[in-house]
Amino acid sequence: MYDIIIIGGGPAGLTAAIYGSRAGKSVLLLEASQYGGQIIKTNDVENYPGLEKTTGSDYALTLYSQAKHFGAVLVQAEATGIDVSDDGKVKTVHTEAETYEGRSVILATGSKNKPLGLPGEVELIGKGVSYCATCDGMFYRGQDVAIATGGRHSLDDALFLSNYCSRVYVIHRADTYPGQEDLFESIKAKDNVEFMLHSKVVGLGKDDELKSITVQDTKTNGTRDISVSGLFITIGHEPDSIKFKNVAEIDALGYIVAGEDLAAKVPGIYVAGDCRTKKVRQLTTAAADGTVAALAAVEYLK
Repeated sequence: MYDIIIIGGGPAGLTAAIYGSRAGKSVLLLEASQYGGQIIKTNDVENYPGLEKTTGSDYALTLYSQAKHFGAVLVQAEATGIDVSDDGKVKTVHTEAETYEGRSVILATGSKNKPLGLPGEVELIGKGVSYCATCDGMFYRGQDVAIATGGRHSLDDALFLSNYCSRVYVIHRADTYPGQEDLFESIKAKDNVEFMLHSKVVGLGKDDELKSITVQDTKTNGTRDISVSGLFITIGHEPDSIKFKNVAEIDALGYIVAGEDLAAKVPGIYVAGDCRTKKVRQLTTAAADGTVAALAAVEYLK
């Protein structure tokens, strides 16, 4: 019987493991694939307070080592569901091979970036392809970049990148941004921003790094090759939370509904990181969620 079972070994889950273990609680962390989550695909991390510069993999390794040092048990296994006893005191977490019992649970399953699905896209992550303009935009200061857009968030990214990059191409499948016309017009007026409407990215030009993109007009089917150093893909995320709908409220997009107390609908179950409903999803906010969720679990256990 563990005091805290954490599902997900990204920055939020590993931070929760550190705080839970340091509080003297027995902690089990289950991770389906790679410890560190999406951050391990990031070559350079320069926006985490107190760390001038590191790599995503080194940062993840440090978190992993800290969690182990403080006594957390880390198991590579995918959680497939949770059952709660009638009195609510025991949470049983199922995997394909084993079941584990805990007094509290923290859901930190994260979310995956939706890819364009183009040949070479995965290989170019961190080498010109990014899914977070605010994370990586500064690496492209003074260079030409493009955004493959999916809505309001991409307009914010375009505005952000236009302050640092020489030219920003905004590639949007539709003709307009419904409900965001004022913002759209103000960004379109900037000299270094070019909107390519009713268009999509259909190819990536590369050697060891991204060199260009091929953009197709969806009305004429004509194509255009554009030289860019960076492509920011902002077409959404895919959280992995639906299998926990019996213990947590899931919204229409698949995110777990939770406020700043990070409590799910079942007492003793908490949520942390990118799998929850919130506006900002950054490395710092994931670590903050892990901290808050762990301390909330510790308080619950009293």
